[in-house]
Amino acid sequence: MSSAKLNSERLIKKYPNRRLYDTQTSSYITLSDVKQLVLDSREFTVVDAKTDEDLTRSILLQIILEEESNGAPMFSSIALSQIIRYYGHAMQGMMGSYLEKNVQAFTDIQHKLTENSKGLYDGKPFSPEMWSQFLNVQGPMMQGMMNNYIDQSKNLFVQMQEQMQNQTKTIFSAFPFAPVPPADKPK
Repeated sequence: MSSAKLNSERLIKKYPNRRLYDTQTSSYITLSDVKQLVLDSREFTVVDAKTDEDLTRSILLQIILEEESNGAPMFSSIALSQIIRYYGHAMQGMMGSYLEKNVQAFTDIQHKLTENSKGLYDGKPFSPEMWSQFLNVQGPMMQGMMNNYIDQSKNLFVQMQEQMQNQTKTIFSAFPFAPVPPADKPK
């Protein structure tokens, strides 16, 4: 890890006893403290204290697991199953990028709504309670807007998949493979 990166990010070391040590505050912290760093948009890296292996993703996944286990989960079993099916699949890299871009788009929409709401209450951003009230009133419109976005995103993904299939057929048509018989249609 470069020294410039270490200086710009908060460094947290994970010890074999599973304790997390914040080198900036010189104290042990909990997963809740790491979650707060995420909520505060603070950059940090978690490394194994002995090997210097980057464990940041592992810690973030632990936080997600705890969040999913408590209260109202964000992901349904169906969504989680579909995500799992992409591991080892040829489209795994694209799926990760697709999800990341969609989460970023959702975040951008939320940020834009927050910025637009500042003028409504003396220049102050909406509190979580105000957002709840706003979404109760505007929920159907917001749901429609998100459904349109998801439909567009889905269509783009399907088009991309079709283009890849066509390109693959074009590439492999140059090879002298025996034609594959069409699959039997169910009766």
